[in-house]
Amino acid sequence: MERGDYKKALNERQERLNLVQQAMVRQGKRGIIVFEGWDAAGKGSTIRRIAWCLDPRTLHVWQISAPTSTEINDHWLRRFWTRIPSRGEIAIFDRSWYGRVLVERVEEFATEEEWNRAYREINEFESSLAQEGYHIVKLFLNISRETQLHRFKQRLEVPTKRWKLTPDDIRNRSRWDEYENAYSKMIETCSPDFAPWHKINANSKKDARLACLDHIIARFSEGLDIDPPDVDPLVRGYLKDAD
Repeated sequence: MERGDYKKALNERQERLNLVQQAMVRQGKRGIIVFEGWDAAGKGSTIRRIAWCLDPRTLHVWQISAPTSTEINDHWLRRFWTRIPSRGEIAIFDRSWYGRVLVERVEEFATEEEWNRAYREINEFESSLAQEGYHIVKLFLNISRETQLHRFKQRLEVPTKRWKLTPDDIRNRSRWDEYENAYSKMIETCSPDFAPWHKINANSKKDARLACLDHIIARFSEGLDIDPPDVDPLVRGYLKDAD
């Protein structure tokens, strides 16, 4: 896609999403966006394009890493329950509760019995949210091994991005097949009608960003009146006559 065409398409979607957020605030709707995917798949840059156009007062972005020493002693889902948005709010999860069946499974931080049980627990967790009226969008950013290696090398050459590279990236890459199996199982087992996984081809970051925005706008718009309301007649009359 040409840069000009991409910018136009991106701006159109960002403006639309801004209107959707305003309508969600007015109508007390709640939205959850979940991002999972390979290292260097573009989760962070996509989240920035989403957050840039939204009102930060009703937006929360949660970057999920390993549980703290306190959280590790709680029920494993508790730290996610405490981050669920209130009415009129949107929460974006940069990685999520799916870590239980991904990194915790592959790296053996959870037992086989624990991560096998987690598929049911996750479906029940999301079912509870959906029944409460939450709109859930789950986006899996998929790239090839060649694309990941290319992006790692690009990061190495850019000082402002170099810090993102860690030994964990290399170790995770060496276990590609194990993670690929875990991702496949996650998508197959945890894609109910009310919260299906959307597998995004992220080998092109531009196309991936537009696709993510399309899915978010479509899901959050369901049952929503997006047209901005008119101004109260008293306000309109006052401002019309005021000096």
